[in-house]
Amino acid sequence: MADFQSVNKLLQKSFQENWDLPALSNYQGVTLSYGEVALRMAKLHIAFERCGLAVGDKVALCSRNQANWGVCFLATLTYGAVPVPILHEFKSGNIHYLVNHSEAKVLFVDDVIWEGLDVTEMPSIEVVVQINTLKIIYSRTEEMAYVRSHLNEFFGKKFPDTFGPEHLDFHEDTAEVLAVINYTSGTSGFSKGVMIPYRALWSNMYFARYKALPNLQRGTKVVSMLPLAHMYGMMFEFLYEMSNGMHVHFLTRVPSPKVIMKAFEEIKPDIVIAVPLIIEKIYKSKLKPIIDRNKLFFKIPGLDSILEKKILKELMTAFGGRFEEVIIGGAAFNPEVERFFKKIGFPYTVGYGMTECSPIISYAHWDKTKLFSCGQVAPNMEIKIDSPDPQNVPGEVLVKGANVFMGYYKNPRATADALTDDGWMKTGDMGVIDSEGFLFLRGRSKCMILGPSGQNIYPEEIEGVLNNVAYVVDSLVIEDKGSLKALIYPDYQLGSIDSLSRADIEARIREAIPEINRQLPNYSRIKDVEFLPEDFERTPKRSIKRYLYQRQSS
Repeated sequence: MADFQSVNKLLQKSFQENWDLPALSNYQGVTLSYGEVALRMAKLHIAFERCGLAVGDKVALCSRNQANWGVCFLATLTYGAVPVPILHEFKSGNIHYLVNHSEAKVLFVDDVIWEGLDVTEMPSIEVVVQINTLKIIYSRTEEMAYVRSHLNEFFGKKFPDTFGPEHLDFHEDTAEVLAVINYTSGTSGFSKGVMIPYRALWSNMYFARYKALPNLQRGTKVVSMLPLAHMYGMMFEFLYEMSNGMHVHFLTRVPSPKVIMKAFEEIKPDIVIAVPLIIEKIYKSKLKPIIDRNKLFFKIPGLDSILEKKILKELMTAFGGRFEEVIIGGAAFNPEVERFFKKIGFPYTVGYGMTECSPIISYAHWDKTKLFSCGQVAPNMEIKIDSPDPQNVPGEVLVKGANVFMGYYKNPRATADALTDDGWMKTGDMGVIDSEGFLFLRGRSKCMILGPSGQNIYPEEIEGVLNNVAYVVDSLVIEDKGSLKALIYPDYQLGSIDSLSRADIEARIREAIPEINRQLPNYSRIKDVEFLPEDFERTPKRSIKRYLYQRQSS
């Protein structure tokens, strides 16, 4: 591992050097400079100290993405306490459970979320702060309310003349100390508290600075559209940027393609971090109709390249026109979309990671990566495939290195289950790795279906084909009584615009199944289709919660 540096001291240096530059913005709202963020953090540090919060105590944050989420997270981290981000999409019962499980003493929360919570269900909480105003909305003792009402007075006594870069003195962390507890919200249905040490945060920052984003310097812009309570968004749309003097714009609303495209047009980000579903929606709504209308022209030499250049130009403009690359991660990317992007030379790359690695495992720059690969191993990390022939026979992806977590909070059994006897972490993903070290994923080991003669069936590969059928929003292939069934959520709204009834849409989709089956081996062909009236239940990364849809295997 390269020489560790204190994460909080890196942040301190960035704030001192970029004091007057914009740091955090709410899209079409307030903008805070690095100095203004530091001022709010300093006041929170005084409040923490006077209320008796100790280094290592837990502080929960539950709100939509916004500038004050960043303020509260950074204030907690740089004080030496442990931030516990909680996804604001969780139900009240889940939030109560996670606050209690983490033993959080402070809760920063959106007022809308607070309305559904019951403080008597969270006995460890001593104070609740409304995150958008930083006002106390509950305190267990009168002392805490007194501190808040006299905070400006306390601040004035501590900094009687001015408050400037020279007054910053963030808590100095060390490599193996717990930095963040991040609760998973994956497809397995059981949230676990991932204990992330400072070395993992530092190693991901090192990766971004020297491997992934070396050309992005102070003042460059990023649109934050992924949940900050998820490690992918937290690290690469926020925390790394704060360590490097960059400007983060929070969407503060549901990141629909329409909202995202408008924000890109106005902000013109220098890098785009995204999950596949967002990119695929843009492809299906904006590009696929053009491709389908011009299929014959794409077959004419010369004309095909003209069309591809035109589409590439429109796509680049749609993302703001000045970005270095689009980094896609968090879930499998649709093969058809990926193949087309590669063909037209769109600057995208697919990375691979997970919460337990804070999150990065592998990556390659867009002009160096290979089609359908998720890059090469990140700095300070190792990868191996648990297979007798790692280049040809898929096996579980195992990882080791500085990015790997400390374990699951208060769950030693799950921690032991996640590690091999010799210290490798089991990712639960299946893959192969070629002679140049490029990783190719085949699917989740838990999702893999065993065929009638012992064949390995990866449902994600079949779903990638199904999702390209007209009027299919998304699909899930499951085993149902010994055969494969496709659960499909159709785009009934688009069908209605095209004057098609629900029955018409379902009939068109069914008509596509025989052609799809002809492309598949006998053992992985779809035997039945079931249409869902509503979208699948999803994680905040927009992955389907597969465990909710499993059926009997026999």
